[in-house]
Amino acid sequence: MAKWLYGVGQACARRSRTVVAVWLVVLAAALAGAVASGAKTNNEFTIPGTESQQALDLLSKSFPAASGSSAQVLFVAPAGRLVTSPAARSEIRRVLGVAARAPQVVGAVSPFSSQMVSRDGRVALAQVLYPVSRMDLRSGTTAALQQRVAGAATGGPLRVVLGGNAFGVTGIQIGAEEAFGVLVALVVLLVAFGSALAAGMTVLGALLGVGIGLSALLCLTGVVTISSTAPTLALMIGLAVGMDYTLFIVSRHRAQLASGLPVQESIGLSIGRSGTAVTFAGTTVIIAMAGLSVVGIPFLTVMGLAASLTVLVAVLIALTLLPALLGTFGERLRPKPGSRAARAATRAEAPGTGRFSWGRLVTAKPALTIALVVVGLVVLAVPARDLSLAMPDNGSSPRGSGERVAYDLVSRYFGPGFNGPLVLLVQPKAPTGERDLLTAAARVRQEALRLPDVLVATAPQVNPRGTLAAVDVIPRTGPAENATKDLVASIRDLEPGIAARTGTVLRVTGLAAVGIDVSNRLGNALAPFAAVVVGLALIILLVVFRSIAVPVKAALGFLLSVVAALGVVTAVFQWGWLRGPLGVQSVGPVVSFLPIVVLAVLFGLAMDYEVFLVSRVREDYMVGSSDARLSVLTGFHHASRVVVAAALVMFSVFASFGATNDSIVKPVAVAAAVGILADAFLVRMTLVPAVLALLGHRAWWLPRWLDRLLPHADIEGGALVAGTVPVALTRRPEQRGPCAPPAHRQQR
Repeated sequence: MAKWLYGVGQACARRSRTVVAVWLVVLAAALAGAVASGAKTNNEFTIPGTESQQALDLLSKSFPAASGSSAQVLFVAPAGRLVTSPAARSEIRRVLGVAARAPQVVGAVSPFSSQMVSRDGRVALAQVLYPVSRMDLRSGTTAALQQRVAGAATGGPLRVVLGGNAFGVTGIQIGAEEAFGVLVALVVLLVAFGSALAAGMTVLGALLGVGIGLSALLCLTGVVTISSTAPTLALMIGLAVGMDYTLFIVSRHRAQLASGLPVQESIGLSIGRSGTAVTFAGTTVIIAMAGLSVVGIPFLTVMGLAASLTVLVAVLIALTLLPALLGTFGERLRPKPGSRAARAATRAEAPGTGRFSWGRLVTAKPALTIALVVVGLVVLAVPARDLSLAMPDNGSSPRGSGERVAYDLVSRYFGPGFNGPLVLLVQPKAPTGERDLLTAAARVRQEALRLPDVLVATAPQVNPRGTLAAVDVIPRTGPAENATKDLVASIRDLEPGIAARTGTVLRVTGLAAVGIDVSNRLGNALAPFAAVVVGLALIILLVVFRSIAVPVKAALGFLLSVVAALGVVTAVFQWGWLRGPLGVQSVGPVVSFLPIVVLAVLFGLAMDYEVFLVSRVREDYMVGSSDARLSVLTGFHHASRVVVAAALVMFSVFASFGATNDSIVKPVAVAAAVGILADAFLVRMTLVPAVLALLGHRAWWLPRWLDRLLPHADIEGGALVAGTVPVALTRRPEQRGPCAPPAHRQQR
């Protein structure tokens, strides 16, 4: 592969204008497709096949008017006044009359007919009904309702607040925080390269990659349901890996230029050597993200494939567009003699020497280093024992937003269960009369009312065909609370007895029940997903490094990083630690798919650092002396600056997304940012060299029979030729340690 990529790099550098033009055409086509598609996303997370989703589908067919989305209109009277006063009633009728004529609205339910007036008489809750779900509402529908209601309520005695499940994010939200993250990354790159041209090229390539990847994804919104989280996740990962991959290649190119290599030759060697590492690192990320499809949950599959698409584009840009740009700028990227960049690239002092060396420090007493790192990560992971998961609702929306204000008012004046009502569907097993169906549904209602966590159970309603009855149940607790989960389980436990006594089937649905089923399915899918993804990635690392210890150590270190990240998320988002400085809007359960998404994201990105760092250690080991510890120091010496810069770039990108108020993106971004810091600095930069130093030659042991079976990836670029001098990565037989690679593998 290294030789093939060497040719690709040289060819792209020679035809730089053509390569750049092709990528610009691809970008224009992708943008045009995204604009034509409308690029509409939604945050309705469902799983076909679950009981609640099947019941919801049945409800939409039998009770079309009750299965669409709805907007809540709350009327709040000033202190000392009542919503039942003549003036307040007049305003409520006027506002609801205007709301009923808003686009797509099929009706408005008065709070007086539904008896939705608070006990103290200060708050009334009305409903505005739509015939379709939120994702099927036309663009601008809810905005039109807000404008009309605000206009009708102006000057009236009541405060009017809109909320409900019709409101929420339906598009990608990108603001100043993300732009600031890119700016910070640019500063890191400027420091790392000492060149504005090299830093700008790196950021430009990453932005072009995410532009193409996201636009291509949004082209599909007309045919595939895509959550607003999917493009955001793809944007985060695409920016991070795009800059990292370019950084890795450009840093080697500038080092080679500083050592005197011609531009064209340096480009080929950079793509052949570092490009091979980028290819394997990108493949690992793609496997990790695409592995989300193994779970069998549609919205997670889309999220994983979306992120995989942006990573694939980032790899292709690094291997084709980047060498074209390197060829275009040519000698301008060569560090000036005597500059900081030139000294950093060509410093000749032995690795690990000088007044201070992190590599020497962590490998001096490797067993102690390993123990300290493991204990530190375990301490960070302790809070993860209390991690609680739930699907997001309006209670996790930003403070001050209409839906959050409405949610809090409903919880305060009517009870938290009104924000997540359950619907019990009663369906006869055999055709029956409407009276018998009503009798069975009434019995279900009485059984539900006996449960301690049920606040209200409404009278049964039968559909026009007399084939299905529905009972609305209001829990005493909110939709994300554990007591509500227990209540859903208790109601479902009633089903066998109900079926035996009434000959009907009982199903539980509603948005709260759907969220609970999604959370349960995600929890059950975490272990098999981890096994599949980690197993595939271990095979890749086994092929790349031809070692048993290196892949196993990489996986164990990654798992420590993940549990540490989940521990910090639990402490911040559930315990409330640092909630003020971090801008956490509400404390409680985090989004249900956070562990599985963080597992995929961190595994892929952690393997990036593993490949970047260990590939240089192995490269120096294959040409070095019999001192394996010296090989660790040499490889660490060459790769550490790039890994540190890459980690800081990635951290700045994720931290910028962690500054948003999105209740879904924020905890995922914080977990990724913490995980990146833990994995890059504690695991890869500290634990990995310590383990390699402790194992010595044993780190590169591989059974001969397995060595014969595995293909040779040549990630070190041993087949390449620099000028006329072969760059053979061989170790003289007399220099091999007892566990060094076998003789038949040395001459490759």
